[in-house]
Amino acid sequence: MTPSTRTSRTRRSAVFLACASALWASALSPALANSDYPNKPIRVVVPYPPGGPTDIVARVVAQKLQEQMGQSFIIDNKPGAGANLGAEAVARSAPDGYTLVVATTAHAINPSLFSKLNYSITKDFAPISQLTSGPLVIVTTPSLPASNVKELIALAKSKPGALNFASSGNGQSTHLSAELFSAMAGVKMNHVPYKGSAPALTDVMSGQADLMFDTMLSSMPFVKGGKLKAVAVTSSKRSPSAPDLPTVAEAGLPGYEAIAWNGLLAPAGTPTEIIQRLNAELKKVLENPEVKQRFDAQGFAAKWDAPAEFGTFLQTEVDKWGKVVKTSGAKVD
Repeated sequence: MTPSTRTSRTRRSAVFLACASALWASALSPALANSDYPNKPIRVVVPYPPGGPTDIVARVVAQKLQEQMGQSFIIDNKPGAGANLGAEAVARSAPDGYTLVVATTAHAINPSLFSKLNYSITKDFAPISQLTSGPLVIVTTPSLPASNVKELIALAKSKPGALNFASSGNGQSTHLSAELFSAMAGVKMNHVPYKGSAPALTDVMSGQADLMFDTMLSSMPFVKGGKLKAVAVTSSKRSPSAPDLPTVAEAGLPGYEAIAWNGLLAPAGTPTEIIQRLNAELKKVLENPEVKQRFDAQGFAAKWDAPAEFGTFLQTEVDKWGKVVKTSGAKVD
């Protein structure tokens, strides 16, 4: 072998090794990029105003994630358009794990409720985990002459369209659960949407609205304080947080059930490693005794599941509420 041949082979080997190294580095770069996640603050969009049940859940979870992961989790309240404004903003965000959204039952309702949406809850997001699950509770202004489900139905039938029920917004579970109640009971009530549970509850307490189907998380403190009257819970079984409250089904409307939930989503395309990291951290948060106690005390159960399981749950919810919307005839333009 001549010196020139050896030199040529050496050069080819060097080029090969350089190319191989580049390819190897390229293949590893996503993993390397995600290995230090998170290395800057994470924005958690809450598509509701501060003070409501979803905001409360988000802040509890964000605080624990911050403590565990050593990085800031910043709550960004972005209410509007039936919780669609915040969801759409996150759907259009970079899929890098630094912008997340807290989704609710409303986001499973909206595909069938709104004629046009600029995002798909099942296609434009990567599911991370459910956060909470629990019943709603029917609460009324204290002076309303109805203390149970049968009396409420009788009152609504005696005054068609006269009773005003508040909700946290068009398309929310607080809206559709009442529409389902009206359809099953054969009554007509007037819907008054608000931008969140907090202002809606304020008007129910003052008598500006007659009643509301709200989460136990935000309404039960006012019930205990005598500012609201609780009628029944919307789950199929009584809530451990209020065992004396009957279910709507057992109190006069057999077959009725409506559940509210919160879950965490990232934009579609977010790296699997980041989704798995967040899911694992959420498991620790939702198994934390302090977190479970805070949620349990207000009627919500901490609920963790794997990303794939949460994705299946989302599709099931979209299908379920699609049927409810069709039956009730509810629509939002």
